[in-house]
Amino acid sequence: MALFRETADVSVRPATPGDETDVARIQLVAWRTDHGELLGSETLDAVDEEAVRRQWEQAIVAPPSPAHRVLVACAGPRVVGFVASAPDGDAVQLLALEVDPDHRRGGHGSRLLAACVDLARERGATRLVTWVLEGDEPRGRFLAGAGLGPDGARRELASGPDGGTRTVAEARWEAEI
Repeated sequence: MALFRETADVSVRPATPGDETDVARIQLVAWRTDHGELLGSETLDAVDEEAVRRQWEQAIVAPPSPAHRVLVACAGPRVVGFVASAPDGDAVQLLALEVDPDHRRGGHGSRLLAACVDLARERGATRLVTWVLEGDEPRGRFLAGAGLGPDGARRELASGPDGGTRTVAEARWEAEI
C-alpha cells in the first residue's frame, strides 16, 4: 500500500494581466488590517480602489523596465499575496509585499521575498532595501527574520485625504544579498 502525503498547492509566479484586481484587493485589505491606526481610517477610506487597480494593471502590463517586477503568491489557483520590486542602483527596492490576512502564516510572504531576492541576484543586485512604517512591529519581525535590518535612514510622509492631515514615519531596512 502506498502512502500519500498531502502537500500544499502553493507557488509564486510573475503577475499576469487580470491579477491586478487581486493585487489591489490584497493591498487594500492588508493596509486596512495592518495600518488602520498608523495611517488613520479617514486616509484609508479615501483611497480610490479603482485607481489602485489601474496602477497595478499598469505595473503588470507595462512596467517602466524589465527589472521592475510584480510577482504573486498563489494557493492553488487563488492569488493570496504579491511583491513588487524595482531597480535602485546596486540594490533592488522592495516596493510592496503583502499577503491576504486570511492566508498569512502559510509561508507565502517568505516565498515571495525569496523569489524577489533570486531575481535581484540574477540581475546583479547586491542589496535589498525597503521602507517600513514605524510602529509596524509584525513587518519588522518578518524582515528581521529574513536578515534585513534598519540602516538608520528615516523619512516622513504626509498621510490623509488631503495629503497632509497626518504625518507618518518610515525607516529604511536593508540586507546584503
